[in-house]
Amino acid sequence: MDQENKGEVAEWTKAADSKSASATERGGRGFKSLPLRLTISGVEKGARMEFEFLQKAKNPDFSVFREVLEGKRKAKRVHHVELFADEEIREYITEKYFGKRWVPNTEETKEEYWKQEIEFWYRMGYDYIRVAGGLSFSGKRRKTEDTAELSKGERDWVEEKEGVIKTWEDFEKYQWPEIKNFDFFPYEFVSKNLPEGMKMVVCPSSGVFEIASETLLGFENMSYLLYEDFSLVQAVFDKVGSLIEEFYREIVDMENVEGFFQGDDLGFKTSTFLSPEQLRQLVIPWHKKFAEIAHQKGKMYWFHCCGNVLELMDDFIYDVKIDAFHSFQDEIIPVWEFKEKYGEKIAVLGGVDVDKLCNFDEESLRKYVREILDKCMPERYALGSGNSIANYVPPENYLIMIDEGEKYCK
Repeated sequence: MDQENKGEVAEWTKAADSKSASATERGGRGFKSLPLRLTISGVEKGARMEFEFLQKAKNPDFSVFREVLEGKRKAKRVHHVELFADEEIREYITEKYFGKRWVPNTEETKEEYWKQEIEFWYRMGYDYIRVAGGLSFSGKRRKTEDTAELSKGERDWVEEKEGVIKTWEDFEKYQWPEIKNFDFFPYEFVSKNLPEGMKMVVCPSSGVFEIASETLLGFENMSYLLYEDFSLVQAVFDKVGSLIEEFYREIVDMENVEGFFQGDDLGFKTSTFLSPEQLRQLVIPWHKKFAEIAHQKGKMYWFHCCGNVLELMDDFIYDVKIDAFHSFQDEIIPVWEFKEKYGEKIAVLGGVDVDKLCNFDEESLRKYVREILDKCMPERYALGSGNSIANYVPPENYLIMIDEGEKYCK
């Protein structure tokens, strides 16, 4: 990191309260229209809670974090993990708690935007930043109004009927992305501007199953094709997998990349979307390839997978050889029960149930987080949400979760 940026990093922990301003004062996107009322955590929207950890100097150390995840040492502090926090959450915290105006990601402001992203992960206490995206697949999405308090305007979800590929002709005509056109700027910039001790985990896109089934084929259409033209389904999955594989081969040697944090949601509350046998044929081999690319270079492979995928856990551990697993719902299996069963084999990431993170008051949330830490610390565990910090999570509850972790080992 150059001296100018090192100086900026040093300043990140010195944001004075006098600089802090509400989103109304700053004209932040969407915040000025929020009513002054209680959040679920019992904090007035106009109020600013105090979190000591935000003002403290940080000492990220991914090498120590990795050894904790690998079971080579016991954690002396709680390490934190997150797949991502929605932009609305990051903007809210940047403006309300860091006292800085949010910088949007445009061609003109992209360097400032990525400095801001690094600062967010640093000041929130992470040992890494997850840099993701860039490999885009055009397809159908459904849209509706986003009713979250920190609304993004519209919320989209998967195409449940027909996607853009229904026939071999559609497959041949589809404009597949090419890695030669991939914009590596965010990855390259972050790599060169990290605070000492921080590293990157990377991911180019959603997972093989998610893109193939949700973006390209459409779930209902895919279900028919599995029996009417399995070879077309296989071709779509393999094309997506090969493009993600190509990205990982390109980036694995980049300075400060220490792992891949790939997501691929394969299930729902009671089962996998497809049979385990079909997933072993269509999906698991690709994650095995991604993990091999990481491991051949001494990097880690973390896997995020929503749903009840317990039937596939042995595949993830012994075939794919994941280093860590992420995504938990208490209704499926509480994180402490998962850790008791699998914690000697892989690291366990997150596990604070998002429903509870949204709905618990401060006292109940702190108690719940402490109970998780009591059962999961000090080996092969990092604290975080069971999924991600969506824009409907009260931002103060997110901060309370981290704050409780920061206080735990004192």
